[in-house]
Amino acid sequence: MTEIIGIDLGGTAIKLGRFDRDGNCLQSLTIPTPNPATPAAVLDAMVDAIAQIDPHKNARAIGVGTPGPADAAGRIAIVGINLDGWQNIPLADWLEARTGLPTIIANDANCAGLGEAWLGAGRRFRNFILLTLGTGVGGAIILEGKLFVGHQGAAGELGLVTLNPDGPPCNSGNQGSLEQYVSVVAIRRRTGMEPEELGKLAKAGDAFALEFWRNYGRDLGIGLTSSIYILAPEAVVIGGGVSASAQFFFPSAIAEIERRVLPSSRARLQLLPADLGNSAGMVGAAKLAQQVIGNR
Repeated sequence: MTEIIGIDLGGTAIKLGRFDRDGNCLQSLTIPTPNPATPAAVLDAMVDAIAQIDPHKNARAIGVGTPGPADAAGRIAIVGINLDGWQNIPLADWLEARTGLPTIIANDANCAGLGEAWLGAGRRFRNFILLTLGTGVGGAIILEGKLFVGHQGAAGELGLVTLNPDGPPCNSGNQGSLEQYVSVVAIRRRTGMEPEELGKLAKAGDAFALEFWRNYGRDLGIGLTSSIYILAPEAVVIGGGVSASAQFFFPSAIAEIERRVLPSSRARLQLLPADLGNSAGMVGAAKLAQQVIGNR
């Protein structure tokens, strides 16, 4: 039986899973990300954890989702967001040298998109986009069943499209990007509260929270408009921690999309919450690893 390993590298935790070819998780493990998260320390932690979840060395390939862009070939972590000293790190080469297993890496949001396409909310669609609403806003594009990464591997940054040209500055260098309105950091800045708190208040019928989520959905819908016009997806899948309150902001997001997007560009479009939660990146990384085996 072909087994693969999927790894989701985050700023605070590293999640690993060993999967069979059908996506069943045979064993999983979460370890804290080393502090400081230098490339050498993270590599050592990954290698030790791989040995723990695959003691009999049944795995045939490794996939890794990293918090930042990877090159188009899936070899180099160009930048590691919230990781120390991560610039142009040849992580795939390093893991191959230490484990003997073919390895591929990708941006963590792209991995989440692959995960949802394989086993989650996107499995019924050939063309969809994913937004992860977390500390930042990541994105992934699935076209004809395949992850689209663009010329140099950096496509799919759907959270960095401009929502307001005069809005708050963005770490990307943009100004008023969608991320500056719908990320966790933006919610804190705009309300002084955490998304979970606003969700609980909305469930209790709090007027301020309900109004906030209506406006949040409006911003999200406007921010999705350009991507929908360009890609005409079958579905938009929304993941990340903020999606826990989707019931409160989906209606206004859908209304805004319907108001702004021609019917021909949104025919039968569905707006859906992601299915896989915090495991999406790990699952998608495993799918990456499966594809590496198929290409060799």
